[in-house]
Amino acid sequence: MTRNQEIRPDIDDGIDRKQLTQLRARFLTINAGRLQRALLALPTRQQLVLRLLPLLFHVNHPLLPGYVSGTTPAGLSGFEPDDDLLAEAQRLTRSFAYKARRGNPLGGKPVMPIHGLFLMGSLGTVAQAEQSDMDVWVCHDSRLPAEAVAELRRKCDLLEAWAATLGTEAHFFLIDPHRFVLGDRETHLTSDDCGTTQHYLLLDEFYRTAIWLGGRTPLWWLVPVYEESRYGEFGHTLLSKRFIRAEEVLDLGHLAYIPPGEYIGAGMWQLFKGIDSPYKSVLKLLLTEVYASEHPQVECLSLGYKRAVFANRLDLDELDPYIMVYRRLEAYLAGRGEHERLELIRRCLYLKVNKKISRPPRGRVKSWQRLLLERLTAEWQWDARQLAMLDSRSQWKVRQVGAERRALVNELTYSYRFLSQFARSEHADSLLNSRDLGVLGRRLYAAFERKAGKVEFINPGIAPDLAEDTLTLVHSPSPEAPDETQWALYSGSLGTQEWPHFAPLKRARELIELLAWCHRNGVIDASTRLSLHPGDSDLTDFELNNLLASLQQMLPLPLPPVSEDALLRASSPHEVLLLINVAVDPLKQHSQMNVHMTTDRTDALGYSGVRENLVLTLDQVTLNSWNELLVTRYASPDAVLECLRDFLNDLPASGPRPHLRVRCFCRNRAQTIALRVEDLFRDVCAHLSSERNQRYLLQVQQRYHLLELAPGQVRHVALADVPALIEYLGEERRAFSPLRLDPFALEGHDLALILPLGRPDCIQVFYRQDGDNAELSVLDEQNTLWRQRAPFRDEQSLLTPLQRFLQSVLYRRNALLPLDGAVPPAAVELVYYEVIPTQPGKALHLERRNAPKADAGKPLHTVQAILEPAGGGRVHVTLYCNHREFSELEYGADLYAAVARHIVAQRQEPERYPCYITDLDLSRLAGTAPTVHYLRVKARLELALNHALSTA
Repeated sequence: MTRNQEIRPDIDDGIDRKQLTQLRARFLTINAGRLQRALLALPTRQQLVLRLLPLLFHVNHPLLPGYVSGTTPAGLSGFEPDDDLLAEAQRLTRSFAYKARRGNPLGGKPVMPIHGLFLMGSLGTVAQAEQSDMDVWVCHDSRLPAEAVAELRRKCDLLEAWAATLGTEAHFFLIDPHRFVLGDRETHLTSDDCGTTQHYLLLDEFYRTAIWLGGRTPLWWLVPVYEESRYGEFGHTLLSKRFIRAEEVLDLGHLAYIPPGEYIGAGMWQLFKGIDSPYKSVLKLLLTEVYASEHPQVECLSLGYKRAVFANRLDLDELDPYIMVYRRLEAYLAGRGEHERLELIRRCLYLKVNKKISRPPRGRVKSWQRLLLERLTAEWQWDARQLAMLDSRSQWKVRQVGAERRALVNELTYSYRFLSQFARSEHADSLLNSRDLGVLGRRLYAAFERKAGKVEFINPGIAPDLAEDTLTLVHSPSPEAPDETQWALYSGSLGTQEWPHFAPLKRARELIELLAWCHRNGVIDASTRLSLHPGDSDLTDFELNNLLASLQQMLPLPLPPVSEDALLRASSPHEVLLLINVAVDPLKQHSQMNVHMTTDRTDALGYSGVRENLVLTLDQVTLNSWNELLVTRYASPDAVLECLRDFLNDLPASGPRPHLRVRCFCRNRAQTIALRVEDLFRDVCAHLSSERNQRYLLQVQQRYHLLELAPGQVRHVALADVPALIEYLGEERRAFSPLRLDPFALEGHDLALILPLGRPDCIQVFYRQDGDNAELSVLDEQNTLWRQRAPFRDEQSLLTPLQRFLQSVLYRRNALLPLDGAVPPAAVELVYYEVIPTQPGKALHLERRNAPKADAGKPLHTVQAILEPAGGGRVHVTLYCNHREFSELEYGADLYAAVARHIVAQRQEPERYPCYITDLDLSRLAGTAPTVHYLRVKARLELALNHALSTA
């Protein structure tokens, strides 16, 4: 009877050494059972690796695996190999002969430098699988010098390589117990470890899951749960009063308290892993939630495990690490009435164990894992249909995966919010800083958050393959809105009479949105056969196949993981695919009549003599730096401009620009269209400057489009015709702005020659004779356009008044500039060009002209205007003709008539030719306004003056 009683050592009343021996024996009994279970599930060669590990760390032999040198630390505390193990070693190396050892000399004393070997991971648990790896903790003497530790690390590396030759993935982690207790470690201690953010939670996992392979046993085994808070005192008593010997135990610390920051660190790490492998992470995430919800009075699972051993409850099934986790989660969720989450946890456990209950076992005898799982599923009241559905996970397709994804994403999202709230409520000084939290939040956002245009990824490690053998693609009116259309994808090959009676796998308003979803989720692969019902669209099998090929070329799967550096920055486009005229024929009327147009004007944005726009729609597929796949459709009359504007706005301020692909597979002129759009995008991008604002002018059909370019801020202005363009280009600007013209814009127009010539600190005058008139154009120092039609007698009379006026403006402006600055103001250059045709009716070209010189034989009539502010937003005008003043104070509304009469009286010729303002002072109104502002005011004054002159 005493053998089955609970053991309760009491440090105050005295401790029975027999009880301590009995306690250690209980732990070793469980350990032996787990080790036996681990070996039974391993192939023979992997069993050999596991059995030989204690011996290989106990001896140094040149012909045994892992040998580095004779000085490599060797000797496992308290270990003596049995005859069977020595026979196994001799089968590897016949020359091996074992000699009992006392240890290596270290610090003048004989020691066993390897204190303990422990196996971590899934081995020996209900979740052990063929691909389970071996994580082995190698606990060594804290007094080992650095050189000896380095040799031991080299031995571990060689053992990993040897294990790999036997089909075993093994990882060895060196543990200095003294440093470990202090939380001082440099490396991850399991292949599933997030590092130093999980010291206590990792220790919790170690104590309840580790399988002892040899050496000293944990001191923690012998400290009862009710003494955990006095762990140090209890352990010291055991050692100082020699209830146990120091060389028998290994101290890795206690679990009396877990800092709240660890729950956040552990939870965030599992969320990170859950993005790609949700089933395994959900179990650990929920366990973290349970711990955090009970903080600070939490009793972690390892303490429950120890409590069970002290109470002599040694059922291997119930003490299985995964079953213990499940029981804890079950109690938590059932107590909260969260049955849907509980069902998800059960599915996660079932799929993790991966024993297909609905199918007969491979051998005659059922494995212990299968028997345990059968008992659990019966307890859960799962029927045969549910088991069959889970067992067929490798064949799950879109519908099953979509439903499961929703449950998993809900759980991961809930966990993130719970942990964030816990951090705020506890003011937890998390070992993960705000930067790490922000990066993880972005990972979750990129993986799971829905937003407009984003292609949803539905298979984060749920099913191995979603590809369908046959699919039917249908274009039809939308059932909800008959005036709209939709694209739908159906499983199988369906005819016209069949598909209306089936529910689609997926439907979308636009084709590319649907095809991108199919490709991103692997629903369509190289072997999928597609049946097409194009409806009233112009889609052909040829175009459909090329669209899919373009997506596959742009987006090879699987996608590489997103780097942390990328998540620290805002997302930016990485790959961009532009698909033009998807399922649209831009010359459909000609195709229907079987007419092929021939024309010299082949510009896709101004095709043929009527300048048709052949770019009717654009679908932009973007993979950004966070691995988000986005689809945007442009189908308005200005589709190409809107797409170009958004593309420019999305470009990163620094760093590499996205790789751009442009494709078109429509019936008519597809290659020409694609090349035209690609050249346009590349030309605009090449002239996007990060230092100063720029503009780009494009003509589509008869309309003009101006893109105002600045990093991250691109504005699109549409202008109906040339007069509207001239008016817009004449608007004043704050600084010089270069203007780049698309090669096809303003063909045959003099503006095509003039507009690209703008230069800072330069005023350029252009004139073109047109019969009895001339077209005057000015590009000022800020590249603003002023244009005026004027009577033409000769070049001298046309340009001299303008020359005098511009020199006057420059003189006044320079007079206002400081001269004591370190950098003197730049002198503004004034240049002249004539626009002339090469031959009559042929292309125009520019020729440089000298500035006009004053004719000494002719009297110079000066007309100066001074404008000053008046009340109510009005302006007072004072005119000086040859220095005689004419003011509104004297003449009122008759001012311009009075000046006109004076000018007529001064002229010797009877001819009524125009009068020009030669000087203008706006210092009280506009300060240092740009030249175009002066020209505008000049033109208004001249209009009033010449109107008065015509009636004088």
